Amino acid sequence: MNPHHKPLWIAGGIVLALGATTLSALWLVKAARINSVPVVVAATTLAQGTRLTSSNITAREWPNHLLPQGFVSDTSRLEGRYVRMAIPQGTPILESVLAPEGTRGGLSAIITRGRRAMTVRVNEVVGVAGFALPGNYVDVVVNSLHEGAPGHTGSSVSKIVLEHVPVLAVAQEANPDETRPHVVNAVTLEVTPAEAEQLDLARSIGTLSLVLRNQVDQQITATTGATRQTLLGRFNGAAPAQQGPATEVIRGVERSMQR
Repeated sequence: MNPHHKPLWIAGGIVLALGATTLSALWLVKAARINSVPVVVAATTLAQGTRLTSSNITAREWPNHLLPQGFVSDTSRLEGRYVRMAIPQGTPILESVLAPEGTRGGLSAIITRGRRAMTVRVNEVVGVAGFALPGNYVDVVVNSLHEGAPGHTGSSVSKIVLEHVPVLAVAQEANPDETRPHVVNAVTLEVTPAEAEQLDLARSIGTLSLVLRNQVDQQITATTGATRQTLLGRFNGAAPAQQGPATEVIRGVERSMQR
């Protein structure tokens, strides 16, 4: 081989290698497009209750084998809809996190379908010292008087009447990302229609307190209520008395333990 031709052979090899690499890359891109579909994702981090527009959503190619259930491919289908919860940037926007079509903004946009929002008045103590924040779960306790229970009429009883109730808002704040406690005079809860009736009756027959619970703890505890007799009986070392009257007095607000 003529030594003067060697650089030409090297240059030719480099060109062929680059060409092969380019063709391979184009083939891989084409294959990826064939095995993926566009999925609408958040172009920026979306706060709860945000209205979707062409500026805060975009479509990205998503592998077929990783497609999330309820995904949407066309951004125009989602424009004008509201999100029920915060969505990080780049996260697919699924139908399950959207308010129903036609829903307007505000608190109503984040209420789960089939449920209701109901506000109860609280004070610093009843409101768990401001630690009951949007996105938390609480139990509702009513303190009332026995009615019609022989030997117990006029005595006080405390009973948990609703359990694992989501907090939608405190005062006018509905941002679930807020972690600082807020001492407020009103807390809005998300309840079923039946629970709304029970909650309304409970606040009419006694005073309400909120009990903050762990967000992942969904266990329902069927308590019978606490009376003065059972409370003082424990301090005196006596066996707790039967608490049938505690259940009887709140029969109008006793909820089914089957959520």
